[in-house]
Amino acid sequence: MISGRAKLAGVMGWPVGHSLSPSLHGFWLETLGVDGAYVPLAVAPENFFDVLRLLPKLGLRGANVTIPHKEAALKACDEIDEVAQRIGAVNTVVVRPDGKLWGTNTDAFGFIENLKWRCADWTAEAGAATVIGAGGAARAVVVALLDAGVPQVNLINRTRTRAETLAAAFGDRVRVRDWETRALALADTALLVNTTSLGMTGQPPLELDLAPLPKEAVVCDIVYVPLETDLLKAAKAKGYRTVDGIGMLLHQARPGFAAWFGIEPQVSDALMLHVLTAAGAGV
Repeated sequence: MISGRAKLAGVMGWPVGHSLSPSLHGFWLETLGVDGAYVPLAVAPENFFDVLRLLPKLGLRGANVTIPHKEAALKACDEIDEVAQRIGAVNTVVVRPDGKLWGTNTDAFGFIENLKWRCADWTAEAGAATVIGAGGAARAVVVALLDAGVPQVNLINRTRTRAETLAAAFGDRVRVRDWETRALALADTALLVNTTSLGMTGQPPLELDLAPLPKEAVVCDIVYVPLETDLLKAAKAKGYRTVDGIGMLLHQARPGFAAWFGIEPQVSDALMLHVLTAAGAGV
């Protein structure tokens, strides 16, 4: 139940029906007893700027931004933080008390927090990380790893030029490796991360020989449908520590919820089960 004083936020996308954010935030609102609501907002690209700018007048405290609006939100906000600038996208907008829109990107935060949640003994000092992919998710993961102190990031993408463009934005600590010889990059890898859709339900698997990967390495896949991809199954069978992708989604939502509703939420197994059920992903 909500009152006339309810705190309001939502998620803007086109389409937006696939978003798990309403289920995620709805769980927190209910379990924490918050007088508030979080709603899906289907906004066509041509209307995005005007609708986002209306948030203060509508009484909303902010919104998440999902596909295809993340890059457009960079220009629509009055202020954006350094993390959003480096990632090149905004996924969380907060309405300031003066009505100005402040944008950030919480994907890097979500990735690192999930890694710590599922693999508490991982340390950035353990060695190089190898990231598969060069899209928006890869960019957020690279920012997260560099900020955490990982000494080197190997970047591998089927289209090398796209990987080179991404790497050029981050300097010498990011090195592009060839897709055809991708297994060779694993020899000095302490953390392997798949940021592509390969392995997702309905997509081809990620074909990768894990034999060169050191036995103490951690294997992470940001895909969460299915929860355990073929990559994670293969890694687990070989004795590697693995981290699935659902926690990144859950943890990236924490800063926005805290800003909009005034309570710092917690990620739990109960929340994970709730969201996976909403996704039809199983456990």
